[in-house]
Amino acid sequence: MIVNRILSLKGREVATIEPGRSLSEAARFLAERRIGALLIVDGDRPVTGIISERDIVRAVAMHGAKALDEPVSRFMTEKVVTCTGETSINDVMELMTQQKFRHIPVVESGRLSGIVSIGDVVKLRLEEVEAETQAIKEYIATA
Repeated sequence: MIVNRILSLKGREVATIEPGRSLSEAARFLAERRIGALLIVDGDRPVTGIISERDIVRAVAMHGAKALDEPVSRFMTEKVVTCTGETSINDVMELMTQQKFRHIPVVESGRLSGIVSIGDVVKLRLEEVEAETQAIKEYIATA
């Protein structure tokens, strides 16, 4: 199973924000969309950074409420791990587990083409396990 399978089910829409926008704008956007991370884009690269709910909480914990007026570029993760549509789901799970992040942008030919979350991966894996279980039950019933 590969990342393109997840994107074919959930779509390729990616929530983004510009690096100069405020942390409070990012928090509001995350809450409105009910998502956990935004990709930061500035036109030069497919992904400039990523800001997650955890990043916002850390910023407020360390700098107080005034952090919310600061640009997202101050608190974003700049070194973003990406994958392609052909990356295996197992490789994505391994990356997320080892590097302790929950979102991975999908970049194809230098262009942003989607994002995969840990929730997307878990949902797909559960569907696979359920399908395998059903196949085994059917096999046993006909044996």
